Amino acid sequence: MENSRRSFLQSLFLVGGVGVVSQAKAESLVVKGEAVKLVVLHTNDVHSHVDPFEDNDPKYPGLGGASRRAGLINKIRKENEHVLLLDAGDIFQGTPYFNMYGGELELTLMSKMGYDATTMGNHDFDNGLDGFMAVNHHAKFPYICSNYDFSNTILKDKTIPYKIFYKGNIKIGVFGLGVELDGLVDKKLYGETIYNDPVPVANKYAKLLKTEQNCDLVICLSHLGYEYQDDRISDLKLAEKTSNIDLIIGGHTHTFLDQAKEMKNKEGKKVLINQVGWAGIRLGKVEFYFDKTSKKVYEYSKNGQDFVKIK
Repeated sequence: MENSRRSFLQSLFLVGGVGVVSQAKAESLVVKGEAVKLVVLHTNDVHSHVDPFEDNDPKYPGLGGASRRAGLINKIRKENEHVLLLDAGDIFQGTPYFNMYGGELELTLMSKMGYDATTMGNHDFDNGLDGFMAVNHHAKFPYICSNYDFSNTILKDKTIPYKIFYKGNIKIGVFGLGVELDGLVDKKLYGETIYNDPVPVANKYAKLLKTEQNCDLVICLSHLGYEYQDDRISDLKLAEKTSNIDLIIGGHTHTFLDQAKEMKNKEGKKVLINQVGWAGIRLGKVEFYFDKTSKKVYEYSKNGQDFVKIK
């Protein structure tokens, strides 16, 4: 299955202390066994879009579709040894598939695609905590929720605050942040779920992962939203107010970024932020190249997005 690809916009920035090289040079170091390439694939706000949009759709003709996404993911996995597949929430709600199956189909398909983790979006509460629990066993991947406290609910111990993944000799720490539910989701749907301020939670887990667990890369799965005109916390503000995060994979605002946003954290270090719209129209892709010995980042592709469609 072929796909229409956008060329990957490259950025030759120093991230971790190793000399800057081109992506071509970094690829050659991978071939020589001197570097390790990590491909991070991601989605957000798929909203139960199992089928592609109709060919006559005025905005997204022929785009999306779970089977096409699976084909694209498999193609990338065949081409790359180390791939991490993540989602930033709002798996549920948006098509009759959710109304009929309550999320079972979506989680089953994502499990077959080999997703490594997701976080919870506000619409993942749409069938209430009972509804979520009824289908959660179909997810063969963890829900990573760092700032939702489910201690007094039936979701106690059903989510985790962070997870560490190993790809080759590279150690990747992932944590997840959800949007404030009060005023956005009916209280009866989330019950006694407690929302904690994302900024101190992010600093806590990013520090734990980077400095205590010695992760080479720290990723935040965020369902906070990319940017707002008011003082609500967003991915842009999160990047500025935190340390130790290398990549923020965003959701909630359905923002199509044609290239990943590069920000500086509160210590002046680089943070990448990416979000790929909604409905499974695009598959996000960010590549990192690590020195095999020091495990510092040589170079990363600032952004790459593949349209999920048949060419």
